[in-house]
Amino acid sequence: MRTVKATAAAVTAVIGAGAAAVAAGRLASDAALKAPPGRPLPTEPRLTVHGTAAGRISLTRDLAALRPGRYGLSGHGSHAVVGPVLTDASHPADTVVRRLESVTHGTLASGDKVWLTPNVYVGNPGALGLEHADVDIPGELGALPAWFVPGKRDTWVIAVHGLGTTRELALNVMGFLHRSQFPVLALAYRGDLGAPRPPDGLHHLGETEWRDLDAAIRYAVRHGARQVVLHGWSTGATMALRAAARSGLRDRISGLVLDSPVLSWQTTLRALASARRTPGALLPLAVRAAQGRTGLSADRVAGTLPADELRVPALVLHGPDDTVAPWQFSRRLAGARPDMVALHTVRNAPHGAMWNADPKAYEEALRRFLTPLM
Repeated sequence: MRTVKATAAAVTAVIGAGAAAVAAGRLASDAALKAPPGRPLPTEPRLTVHGTAAGRISLTRDLAALRPGRYGLSGHGSHAVVGPVLTDASHPADTVVRRLESVTHGTLASGDKVWLTPNVYVGNPGALGLEHADVDIPGELGALPAWFVPGKRDTWVIAVHGLGTTRELALNVMGFLHRSQFPVLALAYRGDLGAPRPPDGLHHLGETEWRDLDAAIRYAVRHGARQVVLHGWSTGATMALRAAARSGLRDRISGLVLDSPVLSWQTTLRALASARRTPGALLPLAVRAAQGRTGLSADRVAGTLPADELRVPALVLHGPDDTVAPWQFSRRLAGARPDMVALHTVRNAPHGAMWNADPKAYEEALRRFLTPLM
């Protein structure tokens, strides 16, 4: 009897430990599957404001605070725009001084916790002085809100954001695209503010969201677009690749702009879970939990096309400092199809922020890519 009881206790303990591990894997997978739009990814450190004065802001010294370029600076109830590091400014050794270009809303005070964001602009295209229309795109789950900025060309650019950002991210390049006379459609898709909620409440890392991009392509064609260029960031780039392979209107897609593309959902999920301090032993469980919750396939790399299936030119903007979506996958894609893929390498830039690190070089790469597609 004692042996039976001991065995039963051991089995119960094993089952309990297994259930706990499954629950932990499920929780770890939330880092990617429940990443809220407009909130920082777990890879983005919080910085402390040490002071502001005369167009300058002092922040905690961190590799993030030392990034070159131009960023949004978000806090709880505040948003500002910061420029380059001011190397000639005197400051304590544990701080970094950057140019403070503007405070968009709220206030910044010593002790505030903030984080850098690729979203330099907030609001709508009116923040850039651009005329625009708020439009609703019929999607399979309901109406999808979008901004439409008119242009003279009959090739439209459809912009779609990715993890941790909102359609405001498209404002970074909207001024350039407008000057180049492209009509621009900036899409909010399932899970975004004002858009339908996914049935399971989860982000599928582009695997289902691409159908909302497909709806935007159909809308553009119905309203006069002869061709479309898909410009996606992060999982938005995954959506663009999926649309190029699966859309019934894929013959209308003339080019892809892929910023920080997520080409391996497994790798990205592991990176985000690790940033939440998930023990390494639980990372495989997080991947399996994501598969079970979303139906994502484990035997293919999400968002990637076999090289011989890529039918339209693609510009990939990516760099080796991306800790969320490894640059190596972009290098492999470009190496496999140098006739179709141009890789513009951006250093010292975090995920989804290739424009922020060097706006002029980014826009020049865009200009060269888009000119033959006009």
